[in-house]
Amino acid sequence: MIVTDLITKKSDKKRFSFEVLPPLKGTGTEQLFSTIDKLKAFDPAFINITTHHSEFVYKEREGGLLERSSIRRRPGTIAIAAAIQKKYNIPVEPHVICSGVTVEDIEYELLDLQFLGISNLLLLRGDKAREDRHFTPTPGGHEHTTDLIRQVKRFNEGFFADGSPIKHPGKPFSFGVACYPEKHEEAPNLEMDMARLKEKQDLGAEYAVTQLFYDNSKYFEFVDKARAMGITIPIIPGIKPLAKLNQLTVVPKTFHCDIPQELAAEAMKCKTDEEARRLGVEWAVNQCRELYAHGVNNIHFYTVSAVDSVAEVAERLMR
Repeated sequence: MIVTDLITKKSDKKRFSFEVLPPLKGTGTEQLFSTIDKLKAFDPAFINITTHHSEFVYKEREGGLLERSSIRRRPGTIAIAAAIQKKYNIPVEPHVICSGVTVEDIEYELLDLQFLGISNLLLLRGDKAREDRHFTPTPGGHEHTTDLIRQVKRFNEGFFADGSPIKHPGKPFSFGVACYPEKHEEAPNLEMDMARLKEKQDLGAEYAVTQLFYDNSKYFEFVDKARAMGITIPIIPGIKPLAKLNQLTVVPKTFHCDIPQELAAEAMKCKTDEEARRLGVEWAVNQCRELYAHGVNNIHFYTVSAVDSVAEVAERLMR
């Protein structure tokens, strides 16, 4: 099933999609599958799976010296995508990213995905390393999502990155990209960030999924600006309910989005995480209903640390 077909199909049906993380190294799939068991009842249009490549950690050695080593905490995005597709028969959409990999690495990822019958991708640059001020591509890798899109397009056309032909091209990939209603943290301004989205569309991106936001007016303004500058692809809103008291400060710092004054004021009154969770559910339900009222039929949920809240929101919206 091609995700683009689902989200562009003319229908009044309200569709959800969900983002999940691969399990931590060595923890198995039980918790992840438990999450999907809670969400599958909502007939998701697709489940996307994040990709986390190696990162540097520092360990103290004898004498106080620090040793830097590279570890990968969440391996197995492609394998997990295949396992979900096989177990649940739900369309999957693994993230393919520039960060931490070479062009050749990406080529082998695409081959593995084709072998497994996975044809939906979300193409992203990926986060910069924690210790870097700016994103630094891996030697032999891509610097921008647009470079990655060009590689996937060439692969779809039957050519490897070095220009040599693929003897037996498989099913071409369909792909979406990310966008940022409150702009990407590294963009000088929203207009330049949106110009990047227009470039991604012109290169072949078929839809965009937004970074999470809590103020619908920013999403509506973003979509209006996008349409005015010729961005016509579907723009799927990304929602994540507040689930804990500390997220009032953690979420804006991590995801570079504002918490509306009304939500912040109510969150400050909460005494427990459960009170904050209930507030987060109520806010998300109202967000989604307002999005529906404006003609949005596809909503994407970020589930990390909020699975039960997301399930409650989806259940209430389906009543």
